[in-house]
Amino acid sequence: MGIFDRIYADYLMPSRLGEYERLLKSASENGYRHLTLPEYFNEVILGKEIGKCFINRHDIDTDVRTARKMFEIEKNLGVKTSFYFRLNTLDYDLMKEIHSYGSEVGYHYEELAQYCKDYRITSPVEIKKYFTEIQAIFKINFLRIQKECEFNINTIASHGDFVNRKLAIPNHNFITQSLLDELKIAFECYDPRLFNGMNSILSDTHYPDYYRPSNPFKAIEDGHKVIYLLTHPRHWRTAPLENTSDNIKRLWEWFRFK
Repeated sequence: MGIFDRIYADYLMPSRLGEYERLLKSASENGYRHLTLPEYFNEVILGKEIGKCFINRHDIDTDVRTARKMFEIEKNLGVKTSFYFRLNTLDYDLMKEIHSYGSEVGYHYEELAQYCKDYRITSPVEIKKYFTEIQAIFKINFLRIQKECEFNINTIASHGDFVNRKLAIPNHNFITQSLLDELKIAFECYDPRLFNGMNSILSDTHYPDYYRPSNPFKAIEDGHKVIYLLTHPRHWRTAPLENTSDNIKRLWEWFRFK
């Protein structure tokens, strides 16, 4: 991403929330059910005939205020989706509202990448030696969040960081079935079973592309049966203060880790 594209995306881009509302309406008008990830997962596991459905997952990497605006749009349309919050974007009031409404609230975790940053671990072989310690940190964070939420967190989603790309090891590498069972977590969002039967697996992205690998409006128009869209608030509305803070933090971490 070029510097001018970054400046436009972070500070000058007009709000795309109207487009987001049109996208949800388009899915509904074309006969798609809006399902949370657990709803879809349960239907897949039970072998149900799913039909046309639109699954929207939000990773709240930054900008909680835009996440709230997206949630308000969904409430107005009667749409349910799935939200995953990082440690630095936890907003318990919003999380409780989303849960009470019936959408999914989960933990967007990154303990493996953070451990690498904290201890300057630059080898994918070396980091595997510390999986037990990373699991212990994850459990502490997860249980604390669940206690503050005052409801059970049933799903988790791995965050992607530059450290993960550099070491070629995802954050979910330390997650085991026994850990999920111990914490009563139904699934991790990169569970291969989730992707059974999905015809379009899409994500939003930064200006000027906005979507990858293709446009969800086109997937709806083409009648793809199961559409899975990953979204991030940052790509839908500028938040100058949050973006500046996040950019500085990432740049500092990159230099420090380098």
